[in-house]
Amino acid sequence: MDAGGETTTEIRTVYAAVAGKPNPQPTRLLSFKLDKRRWFVLLVLCLLNCSNATIWLTFAPVADQSAQYLKVPLEDINWLSLVFMVVAIPLSFGTTWMLDTLGLRVTLILGSWLNMLGGLLRFLGTLPLGGHQLQFPAAMLGQTLGALAQPLIIFTPTKLAALWFPDHQRATANMIASMSNPLGILLANVISPVVAKTSAQIPKLLLAYAVPACITCFLATVGIRSSKPPTPPSASAESSGSEPFIQGLKLLLRNKPYLILLLCFGSGIAVFTCFSTLLEQILCVKGYANDFAGLCGALFIVFGIVGAGVVGVYVDKTKKFTEVTKIGMAFSALSCVAFSVVGLMPHQKIAVAAVCSLFGFFGFSIYPVAMELSVECSYPVGEATSAGLIFVSGQVQSVLYIVLLQALTKQLTESPLSTCGDAVLSWKVPMMVMAGLSSVFTCCFLIFFHTRYRRLEAEEKAACGTRENNATTTSYQAVET
Repeated sequence: MDAGGETTTEIRTVYAAVAGKPNPQPTRLLSFKLDKRRWFVLLVLCLLNCSNATIWLTFAPVADQSAQYLKVPLEDINWLSLVFMVVAIPLSFGTTWMLDTLGLRVTLILGSWLNMLGGLLRFLGTLPLGGHQLQFPAAMLGQTLGALAQPLIIFTPTKLAALWFPDHQRATANMIASMSNPLGILLANVISPVVAKTSAQIPKLLLAYAVPACITCFLATVGIRSSKPPTPPSASAESSGSEPFIQGLKLLLRNKPYLILLLCFGSGIAVFTCFSTLLEQILCVKGYANDFAGLCGALFIVFGIVGAGVVGVYVDKTKKFTEVTKIGMAFSALSCVAFSVVGLMPHQKIAVAAVCSLFGFFGFSIYPVAMELSVECSYPVGEATSAGLIFVSGQVQSVLYIVLLQALTKQLTESPLSTCGDAVLSWKVPMMVMAGLSSVFTCCFLIFFHTRYRRLEAEEKAACGTRENNATTTSYQAVET
């Protein structure tokens, strides 16, 4: 074994689970040399994902101070965050093509440079050196560069896990990389109010977010030397390549299990986006303060990260992608129904906080598992294409759901407990609709989604060494059982 790598034996109980019964015949199994640099690449992606999330939501927690400093109305400040959603949807197809065609290294380095330039431009362009007329355009341009970087970063975890990690670490690697984004959201909601207590401290806040972006860009540019390791970490990484992009799209459109996952889990992402976006507006009607809404949002993310950690390790050991996803979606739907009840009741802080925690625990935890499941049911389509389209589905449905729910609100003539300010809206009907949508799509997924694990089946065939040359390949070590 070389100093730079580890060796892992591809002996997996999952192969028996996939086939439905153990193979009684003697098999020749392969072992694969793992590159220790995979942890550095994962670290860079996590830092980049976290940094991009903080740039995305820099201004939202300090909207009033930002509006005062940039001398624009609050509606314009909201667009500094919304630009990420506007840019991400049309660029998603190009990003999936780039990841599956040009490779991981080019995509990550480009994303890191866009993220860094966006962070620097926001800081330098908003310094009080000249007139304020150019400050908001500079901030918006910086946010736009960050938005261009987002799909390059957020689509990468599944691809990185497939190229750099063995099958017993893939779900965990995907979980770590994926959960760094909500961690960044949490950090932005904590750091921004602490640093920018007044409008004069906005440049200081922007510098605090620009520095990590620069460090991460340096690490990505200098440290990531290749898109994949010199020796493959798994049988699927060694024995197969992705379908061409257009051919992959055609295969996905003919893949019934994938289309069900695309629609149903995309709806789940949309419900989570609505919950995160509208939480404060829903709770303030019944007298809950903004600080409590912020606490509920934090619990939502923290418990989600904890749940993702537990589920990621479990799935890596058992390979029960479908079962875990179905259970998580079922409990997420129940949590959504519960929130639609307790969220509209006053003086129920403990119940509301508990439901938000459960919602995050079950909902966030299945996101990386569902991304892995999308690859399993669509293999050999490229990982970025299959996982990326799930994200696009979620973004599109998020826009539709938010527009629909806001259209269903009605003005309340009186609400004595409200802390919402002048405009007080009734969220009773929208919450019932959101719970209904979540329940319907979850039931459809539970009933109709059934799939083979195509990638694991391909790995089983590759690992059962029927070809003589596998035993003599220098990158592998044959193991007889």
